[in-house]
Amino acid sequence: MATSVRFWKEGQRFLPIFPQLCVVREPNHCKMSLKKLCRQSRQSHARIADAKDGSWTAPGKLLCEPGRLPHCRGSQGNVCRPLLQLNTTTQIRSICTSSLCSSQKSSPDPRTPSDPFQLVSTEMSTLYNDIRMELATFGSVLRDMSHYYFDGQGKAFRPMVVLLMSRACNFHNGASENGLALPSQRRISMIAEMIHTASLVHDDVIDEADTRRGKACVSNLHGQRKAILTGDYILTVSSMALASIGNKDVVILLSQVIEDLVRGEFMQLGTKEDEDERFAHYLKKTFKKTASLLAHSCRAVAVLSGGCKEVQEVAYQYGKNLGIAFQLVDDMLDFMSTEELMGKPTAADLKLGLATAPVLFASEKYPELNAMIMRRFSEPGDVELAREAVTKTESLQQSRILAEQYCREAVRQIQQLAPSPEREALVTLTQKVLNRKK
Repeated sequence: MATSVRFWKEGQRFLPIFPQLCVVREPNHCKMSLKKLCRQSRQSHARIADAKDGSWTAPGKLLCEPGRLPHCRGSQGNVCRPLLQLNTTTQIRSICTSSLCSSQKSSPDPRTPSDPFQLVSTEMSTLYNDIRMELATFGSVLRDMSHYYFDGQGKAFRPMVVLLMSRACNFHNGASENGLALPSQRRISMIAEMIHTASLVHDDVIDEADTRRGKACVSNLHGQRKAILTGDYILTVSSMALASIGNKDVVILLSQVIEDLVRGEFMQLGTKEDEDERFAHYLKKTFKKTASLLAHSCRAVAVLSGGCKEVQEVAYQYGKNLGIAFQLVDDMLDFMSTEELMGKPTAADLKLGLATAPVLFASEKYPELNAMIMRRFSEPGDVELAREAVTKTESLQQSRILAEQYCREAVRQIQQLAPSPEREALVTLTQKVLNRKK
C-alpha cells in the first residue's frame, strides 16, 4: 500500500512539503524561492510525488490521514514531519500576500462542538489552589507575593492545553481507564503554569511594567528586588515538583523550557541589522519565549502516556505551532485592542523597542521603519510613526494569515491521533486562539 505522506520531488531527493509554509533545499543547498514554491503548490496539477511508489497526485489534502500513526497502540499509518523554517521577511511576506484574497476560505474548520474548557473543568477546578499549596511558605510576604497571580483570574491557557493533550494521548494509547489525565500529567499542567507565571514576574521587572492582568504588578507593589526573588522562588518550587515526578526524560524536557526562556529574553534585547533576517530572528525568539513551554509540556505528557516517538512528536509540534500562533495574535492585539480589555498597556512592544510581526510586515512598504527598528523606536515620534505605518498597510492581516498557517499545521498534527473529544477540542482551540480579543 502506498504511503499517505507526500513529498516534493527535487532531483533525486524527496523532501516533505507543508503547502505555503516551508523551505525546500535544492541539491546545491540554495533555498528555493518560497514564492515560486507556493505558486507551484497551488497549481491544480502540481507534481507532488508519493514517497513510496513515485506516483503523482494533486495537492490540497492532508499530508497524513487523520488518526494514523505508526508503531503505536493506536491505528497504523505514517507521519510526515514538515519543514517549518521561515528564513526571511520577503519569503514570509510573499506567502501572506498571496493568501490575502483566500484567507477566509483557508481558516481552520470552526465546526467542532467540543468545548475545551468544559472538558477539563474537573481537573482545572482545583488547579490554582493546588499550586498555592505547593508554594506554601512560613514567610507571609513571600507567600503573598508568590500567590499573587494564582488567584484564578488568568486565562489558564497553558494548563488547559496540557490537560487536553494528556487526555488525547491517553485515549490514543489506552493509558487511562477513567478518561482523565494521569496524576503525573496533571502535575505537568501545574508546573507549566508556574513556569509561565514566574516568567511574567521577571518580565515585569525587565519591562518596568505597572500593570498585569488588570491590576498592579508584583514589582510595582513590592519593588524589583523582591519581585525577582519571588520569580526565582516560583521557578525553584516548580523544579522540585518536576523532580518529584521521577521521570528523567520529562525533567530534561521541562528544563529545556527554562533555558529557552532565558535565551529568548536575550534575543529580545537585540535585533538583526540584516533586514531579511529579522523575521527569522523574531520567530525563533517567539518560539523560545512562548511556544517552547507549550511544545515541551505537550511532549512531556505524551511521554507520560506511554506514547511512542511519533505520538510525542505530534504533541510537540501541536504545542509549538499553537504557541507561535498565540504569540502572533498577541502581537496583533497590541495594536488592535484596548488597555481595559487586555489588562495591560497597549503599544507596549513599541514602547519597549520591540519590532513584532505587524511592524516587520509594514517595513516592507515603509523602509524608513528599518532605521527606527535598529534604534528601537527610541527617538521622539518613532512609536507614533510605526503605529501609523501598521494601520496604513495590510500588516495586521498578514500577521493574521501567518497565525492561521501555524494553526492549520497544529490541526494537521493533532488529527494524526485517534479521534476523541479531547482531540477535537484541541482543534477547536486553534480557532479560539485566532479569534481571541485579549
